Amino acid sequence: MQSGFNAYAAASKTAQNVQSPRELEAGLLLKAGARLQMIVDDWATRSGELDGALAYNRKLWTLLVSAVIAEDNPLPVEIKRNILGLANFIFNRTFQIAAAPEPAAIGILVNINRDIAAGLRGR
Repeated sequence: MQSGFNAYAAASKTAQNVQSPRELEAGLLLKAGARLQMIVDDWATRSGELDGALAYNRKLWTLLVSAVIAEDNPLPVEIKRNILGLANFIFNRTFQIAAAPEPAAIGILVNINRDIAAGLRGR
């Protein structure tokens, strides 16, 4: 887990000059979603990559949850609750997909990542 945080922190430092934290988070969510979508689109060839893509997405959401629950996070409580509920759904769905992989079940994770990224970007 620490290595995931370190990678996130390093990417954050590198991108700070160019991107806002919200842009960085949106970009990482889109990257995770695109990785999952590529597996869905080429299931026959890429299904073996699913565990890695799910782990990446789960780690990303774990980091987002950590940021949301930080005491200095200025988000309103209701938004924090919504994000935590969404993360809980994502974690549960991730374990369900890992236990019984099928392309149709992955789409919801991709859509959530895209929707949250769009919200972070103000779209």
